[in-house]
Amino acid sequence: MSDQLETIEDYYNRLRKNQMKMFDSDDFETGKSHFNISMRKYCSFKSPYNRRDYYKVSFILGKGTFQYGAHKLYVDRPALFFPSPHIPYSWECDGDLQEGYFCLFNQEFFNGNTEFNLFKKTSIFKEWSKPIVFLTDEQAQLANLYFEQMYKLNNSAYPFRCSSIKSHLASVLHLALENRVDDINPNELPANIRLYRLFDELLNKQFPLDSPAYPLALKTASDFADHLNVHVNHLNSSVKSVTNLTTTQIIKERMFEESKNLLKYTNWDIAEIGYTLGFDQPSHFNNFFKKHAEVSPLKFKNAF
Repeated sequence: MSDQLETIEDYYNRLRKNQMKMFDSDDFETGKSHFNISMRKYCSFKSPYNRRDYYKVSFILGKGTFQYGAHKLYVDRPALFFPSPHIPYSWECDGDLQEGYFCLFNQEFFNGNTEFNLFKKTSIFKEWSKPIVFLTDEQAQLANLYFEQMYKLNNSAYPFRCSSIKSHLASVLHLALENRVDDINPNELPANIRLYRLFDELLNKQFPLDSPAYPLALKTASDFADHLNVHVNHLNSSVKSVTNLTTTQIIKERMFEESKNLLKYTNWDIAEIGYTLGFDQPSHFNNFFKKHAEVSPLKFKNAF
């Protein structure tokens, strides 16, 4: 797996370097909720083969090749592409006729709507799942309508445009899921991917956290291994082979994302949030959050 990680800021800098005016990125601010959308067009250069720290969903009308992890995926008909940020990928056009749209958004945007919690429990954006869904002509017309509306909203002054954009993006993701409910037979997957998938489903079933009365039950790699009836070393090895991340890294990152949600969207105090996430002492939660966010939980909460 590639060690290169492209951030949204890197992405915009790459566009400027290639003198491309695909986005108005003046509103970009690191660490804040961010969404942007553009019409697709032919690019004479091949995009970098990198992992990303952002999500990207493309509606592709045109031909070309994705290098996605160890696989080459050729697109020759209408399709949706929604890669896992952890898998390196690149795109190369085959022909000048390239239409459709693509949008990108960061983790904060993805966490900013409870409806998106559903997708975190599905195959969408997962390392083990197929990143492309081919569409019928009727489905392509529907996808085009959703993206067209997001594009118009993103360039409008409508005060509730963010909420509406999220609803249309959710419709795109639902359209993708309708085509892949049974597209992967778990029994045909390699053993390491099956175990990672079980771990991922178990992790995401715990969120969102609804009340301090029901704190996080599974907090460590050993907790998950015990629940899955496997040795912790076997779980760690399987997760690492699929994601190139440790089990603990994934758990901590998910806990961090949930902590930001709780700080932004609930009136719980800092101690309650820390306890609900499994920290016995407020100071332990404070240290955990500062390590990931580089600000204290209180300062982060007061910013919203």
